[in-house]
Amino acid sequence: MKKIILLFSLFLIAFGLYTGELNVVLNKAANICMECIGIG
Repeated sequence: MKKIILLFSLFLIAFGLYTGELNVVLNKAANICMECIGIG
């Protein structure tokens, strides 16, 4: 069961990288950090 979950999670990570979701996630993370420290 652990191997199936690991393979599925690796597939989803690869799919996200392929579709360009990494930039979306990093932009959202940067915006949240800027709001927390009061710059944005």
